[in-house]
Amino acid sequence: MSLQDNSSAQKLSVFNGLRLDGSYWDAVVKVDDAEYKIHKIILCKCSSYFRALFQCQSTANNIVFGITGLSPDIMQLIIEFAYTDSVKVTEDNVQDLMVAADMLNILFVIKACSDFLCEQLCEKNCIGIWQFTNVYFSSELQHRAQRLITEHFEDVCAGEEFLQLSVQELAEILGRDDLYVSKESSVFSAICRWIDYRPKERERHIVLLLSKFRMALTTMQYIFIHVMSYKLVKNSSMCQQMASDAIQTIQHMIRQKPSELVFRNLLARPRLPVAVLLAVGGMSGENIEAYDVSIDHWVNVADRTQRQWAFHGTAFHNGYVYCLGGLDRVGLFNRVSRLDLSTHLWAELSPMHYGRCYVSVTVLNGLIYAIGGFDGHTRLKSAECYCPEGNQWNCIASMHHSRSDASCTTLSDKIYICGGYDGNVVLQTAESYNPETNQWTVIAPMLSRRAGIGVVGHADQVYVIGGSNGNQHLRSVEVYNPRTNTWHWAPAMHTNRSNFGLGVINNRIYVVGGLNGTYTTNKVEYYDSMADQWIEACDMKKKYGSLSCCVVFGIPNLAEYAVNRDSLPFLDLEKQTLISGDYPAD
Repeated sequence: MSLQDNSSAQKLSVFNGLRLDGSYWDAVVKVDDAEYKIHKIILCKCSSYFRALFQCQSTANNIVFGITGLSPDIMQLIIEFAYTDSVKVTEDNVQDLMVAADMLNILFVIKACSDFLCEQLCEKNCIGIWQFTNVYFSSELQHRAQRLITEHFEDVCAGEEFLQLSVQELAEILGRDDLYVSKESSVFSAICRWIDYRPKERERHIVLLLSKFRMALTTMQYIFIHVMSYKLVKNSSMCQQMASDAIQTIQHMIRQKPSELVFRNLLARPRLPVAVLLAVGGMSGENIEAYDVSIDHWVNVADRTQRQWAFHGTAFHNGYVYCLGGLDRVGLFNRVSRLDLSTHLWAELSPMHYGRCYVSVTVLNGLIYAIGGFDGHTRLKSAECYCPEGNQWNCIASMHHSRSDASCTTLSDKIYICGGYDGNVVLQTAESYNPETNQWTVIAPMLSRRAGIGVVGHADQVYVIGGSNGNQHLRSVEVYNPRTNTWHWAPAMHTNRSNFGLGVINNRIYVVGGLNGTYTTNKVEYYDSMADQWIEACDMKKKYGSLSCCVVFGIPNLAEYAVNRDSLPFLDLEKQTLISGDYPAD
């Protein structure tokens, strides 16, 4: 990694040449038995540590300065960096180099090491790197390592590093609201694995660790069969009490309405979702709502714009939500707006080449695609893609068919677009786009004509949902298999709808709002492919048609788009009564 401009590079090249020749040196840095002839002014420029060292220890008779706490090889790299403004970070030297840079207060080398470790982060090493940042702090590295642990906990706890956690570190991880597990029982399994690795010294920690296990988020059957039968739980009255409290909580939840199934009690406190579904716009007015899948509840999102969107497209990329095209109270447009999810502020970006209402939008390989739509006069077959880094739109190959009110998705590095309206008929056709060849290919037609549909890639197939065939609004669903180029039917939704929002979270396809031909609906349901059925979810707060949804994930402030866990009601088990929190108010 290098930090140079042409002028400074030339100057440093001269000084480095003098170092290599052994010319005009005025001090010696000694590490163990290795000695390095250097120029004080170069090392002083590199770090305040050397300025203090030379100032405090320099005398007329002393030109040798000893440094302890690092190896000769690492000192060689530090000196080379001082003279070249570049450093070679490798897997073998990164930790020792970062320790030395931290000791010597060389911020650029610390950042170079941190960036290198960020690139190397994976489920197998994230715990070790996280522990490393607790001693040698790097906020970005620590945040990314911690996020990897919490978002991929079930994979991380299967590794060897997990077994080396201290009890304090493990308790900290298990107690986090943002710890993501597909099922809470994974937490208990992780506790048992950690204890059983060194049972003699770790069995005494069962009470602390079990208190971090949100037992009431499992089932009574699981508690009876797996938790209460565990020998450490059986031998602890405090653990038995926790299990009893969890069972009472579950029994209370069974007797309540669906809207009263969440509490802030530690044993029942829902963890934060790994992703939320963000619903933007709709003809009913300015709107942004976020769906908290862990609690099955919608949250109003603070919005600092007065614009109304409808028949637009949304996309999530790298911490931002992009809103493209559509129409408002004035007319349709080619405008593109971006919401910064960390600040809740909007910014205007470069407009598209074409005005696009009823546009199809998707993201592939870091680029945002806007396809087809209606420009106020013509149904479009044109398409374009946006590069966020350059804030620039570029036209790509046009589709074979003009289509507005279609929908598209990505699957296996291709874009699939289906249905729509060409100005004369509702379409049955579908096609795919390969960005490597910049070509559209017509694929097998759908089983029915559809416009105002939802299209999403899921489980290696393309799902086409709802819409209108020109005569009636549909609740039917069909699925495309790219390997066989064939379509087949899937279970139908509960609600007929078109122009709705959709997204995939936790391997479930959620559909939100829309039009049913008579009125706008706020109904929400999801398709569970494992159960092969549609299940109703919490209604939106208002009725919205012609809205658009995107799935938001991987942002540091995801909790702002979820229900505040501290606002949930508290269940007093002794009285079996609720002490109300702010929930469900926002």
